[in-house]
Amino acid sequence: MSEPLLTADAHLRRDDAARGDAPRKVVDVAVGVLIGADGRFLLASRPEGKVYAGYWEFPGGKLEAGESVEVALARELHEELGISVNPAQVRRWREQLVDYPHALVRLHFCKLVTWQGELQTREGQALTWASLPVSVSPVLPGAVPVLRWLEEEAAAE
Repeated sequence: MSEPLLTADAHLRRDDAARGDAPRKVVDVAVGVLIGADGRFLLASRPEGKVYAGYWEFPGGKLEAGESVEVALARELHEELGISVNPAQVRRWREQLVDYPHALVRLHFCKLVTWQGELQTREGQALTWASLPVSVSPVLPGAVPVLRWLEEEAAAE
């Protein structure tokens, strides 16, 4: 299910507008919404040196050339968190196109309830198991719709 375009920090100029270039290419990103046995979900802080450092997000990363969302998510979760995910068990959940000042990003959200291994912070990020409403901030704009979707699902149960 794809959602309408979300514009983050609309008051800031876009990289393509600043350079006068053609419209930006969409960057595809695989994102894991890891749900624990107790129903809480995993959030990670963006490490220093990255755009939006310190903001809380769901873990994941860019697809490499020729990679599927499922394979990219398994690779990214291993690189960032040290856990193993079977790409065949990854189920796509929702998509969100986000217009950030630095990039136009299509987020492919996948819910995960099974993985192997203990969580590690391989990129110096902080981790927290959260529930609604979240107590951490700031939350990355692209992660905000996920919180709404989780809330809608909980209300429908």
